[in-house]
Amino acid sequence: MWTALDAPRPIDMAALADDPDVAAWTDGLDNEARLGLHGRLETQALQGEPVEIIEESPNGWAYVAVLWQPSPKHRRGYPGWVRRAHLTEDPDIGAGDGNPPARVATDADALTGYARRYLGLRYLWGGLSPYGLDCSGLIHLSYRRAGVVVPRDAYAQHRASSAVPLGAEEPGDLYFFGSEGGGITHVGFVTAPGRMLHAPEGAHVEDVPLADDRRATLVAAGRLTG
Repeated sequence: MWTALDAPRPIDMAALADDPDVAAWTDGLDNEARLGLHGRLETQALQGEPVEIIEESPNGWAYVAVLWQPSPKHRRGYPGWVRRAHLTEDPDIGAGDGNPPARVATDADALTGYARRYLGLRYLWGGLSPYGLDCSGLIHLSYRRAGVVVPRDAYAQHRASSAVPLGAEEPGDLYFFGSEGGGITHVGFVTAPGRMLHAPEGAHVEDVPLADDRRATLVAAGRLTG
């Protein structure tokens, strides 16, 4: 899902085909091209995920809200432009990855267990699938796998969470990072006090102790109950 009709680049064409090849697209992106998705890519809508069409363009695009990705950007769900050919009214598509399973345990072990499945996966701005994840995408998708819908972006996850005093955080809580006056810029799962499972920009999903530069931007801990 894109920010504007002219947001995709020539290197993104495999993702725009009527029958998109997401694997070929992500395989063709080096770190520079991945970071270049800032301001271009909003999020990914998964197969079977319901959307509401807000507007249609005559050149084969639709502006939609993704209903299972809550966002302050639109009251119905995360908004963005998607190729009209990628939308269907076929009810059989509902069995895809976009369908949350029945609610399962959401304790710390369950949530971080889902997140650990993506250890080593490359960072992808706006990514929300096994082809690539961003920091808030890792949180959202892990909850989704547990059958719980939570906000899509880090700042919205912070707003929706219950505050936990730093020093009292427990595994399964979230660490939030930011800059003075700049809002929330990063999020990760607490796996132990001072340790985080997260998707760092330009790298791979990892479970590591907080480095000094991370601690310098740590602004809060929180708990999402779903």
